[in-house]
Amino acid sequence: MDLSLARFKRPLLYVMGPGYVVAGILHFVVPELYAQIIPPILPAPLALVYLSGVAEIAVGIGVLIPRTRRYAAWATIALLIAIFPANVYMATSMVAIDGLGEGDPSAVARWGRLPLQGVLLLWAYWYTDAESGD
Repeated sequence: MDLSLARFKRPLLYVMGPGYVVAGILHFVVPELYAQIIPPILPAPLALVYLSGVAEIAVGIGVLIPRTRRYAAWATIALLIAIFPANVYMATSMVAIDGLGEGDPSAVARWGRLPLQGVLLLWAYWYTDAESGD
């Protein structure tokens, strides 16, 4: 690993973990916002929102615990892949998210979420090596 990046690995872990926990909690605070971007082909959007919220909280906590870090990092990758269709649906169908008002995401923000998923995948992958368990 590039030594200049290595010094950021631990501090970024403490951004990543709480970030997923907060995102997961938001699934329970405003579930209707998330349910709107579930592709219509999938059943029970609200249940999927709650399930993904629980998963985000679990991986967020899991990456903070050295013993579970590697598993949680792999679970984060799986979660990001699982939720990717919702981001594609949001971008391609231009869903107007009721409840955001003036804050409804622009086309740039909708499409920008897609490459962001790649960054998040790589970030999680960074913690899948054996050294990440310390």
